[in-house]
Amino acid sequence: MDAARGGNLELVARERSGHTAVAEGRLLYVWGGYASVGDDEVFLHNDEIWTYDLERGVWEMSKMKGDVPPPMSGSCGCSLDGHLYIFGGCINNGQTNEIYCVNLTDGNYIWRKVTVDVGTPPSPRDKLSCWVYKDRIIYFGGYGHKLLRDIDRRTSNFILDDASWVEDVFWGWNNEVHIFDPKQVSWREPQTHGSPPAPRAAHASATLGHKGYVCGGRVMETRRNDLYCLDLETWTWSEITPVSAVPVGRSWHTLTAVSDRSLFMFGGLSVDCKPMSDGWLLDVEAKKWSEVKHPYENKPRLWHTACLGKDSDVIVFGGSCDYILLVDTGHCNDALIFQTQPYPLFRICEDYIAENVGTCKTLAEQLPLLPPVLQNNVRRRMTFYRPSKKKTQ
Repeated sequence: MDAARGGNLELVARERSGHTAVAEGRLLYVWGGYASVGDDEVFLHNDEIWTYDLERGVWEMSKMKGDVPPPMSGSCGCSLDGHLYIFGGCINNGQTNEIYCVNLTDGNYIWRKVTVDVGTPPSPRDKLSCWVYKDRIIYFGGYGHKLLRDIDRRTSNFILDDASWVEDVFWGWNNEVHIFDPKQVSWREPQTHGSPPAPRAAHASATLGHKGYVCGGRVMETRRNDLYCLDLETWTWSEITPVSAVPVGRSWHTLTAVSDRSLFMFGGLSVDCKPMSDGWLLDVEAKKWSEVKHPYENKPRLWHTACLGKDSDVIVFGGSCDYILLVDTGHCNDALIFQTQPYPLFRICEDYIAENVGTCKTLAEQLPLLPPVLQNNVRRRMTFYRPSKKKTQ
């Protein structure tokens, strides 16, 4: 179902790419990113956070205060204990390596810039990914810059971008692993083992149990379709060789854990710079990819976000439907909801009543007879299916 058509309010988050989104309860939170204004690409307002009610289909915007991060795109965001953490990103004068935090549950939306007490933060970067495990955030990869003296040529964890350097500052791709502990307010870089993935950025990752998965991404002019796993207990890398046909190589796609053994991948930019709209499920135990039929085959997306919702739904928001290096890139602002698992009978009944009560006299007459809790749920869900004209802010 296309969530952009639901709701009865006029306000909608504007189109964007390279933003951050997380889901908490029935709300999707969206911050940052950039959009096209005329012939320019501009960062969006950094003091706004948008919430989308996944049950009602309604958008709201709230102002943010405190140590508001600079406008940016390509930062890495995640939710931990009801807080949104963002690290890295591309700002007006390059990449950053600062970390910010905001409580999503108190309704105040006050940003706090995190001052680290122990350890050294990773070098500035964007288009990285992370895993959340045991109350820690583990960051992987990305594209950014380092001083020449900080590049260890004896290792292969940083590949120079030969087209980008200024004096002794060099840009490139990395495959580094860094751990941020919010409770200890500390950074550390664990010693990993095994065969790590090559340095990359614009890849996709997901946490499943005690393992972090990495899929695809870009390094230099190559877009990959490989798949790796990092054991977050032993810090051992392993490459996964699927026993089935595999998706084509891509970057700027998403990977979402939807069960205790499966991951859902959607979209991205292919090896021939084609925006993708294909969806795939990976059974990590069987090591098998399966392509998923879905209603959005005419809606390619790249540099979008994907969050896990109720009943294993995956909510894809925003992103671009064009090659993002084009002028006036086709940024999007619709929320696409992918059903990845069979719905429970209760969800099926609730959705059916909410969608059809407006056109079915029998359902409308019987709605007041439902138990109060179920009646309230249905009435809230009815808002999602109520068509409206919306405007973008």
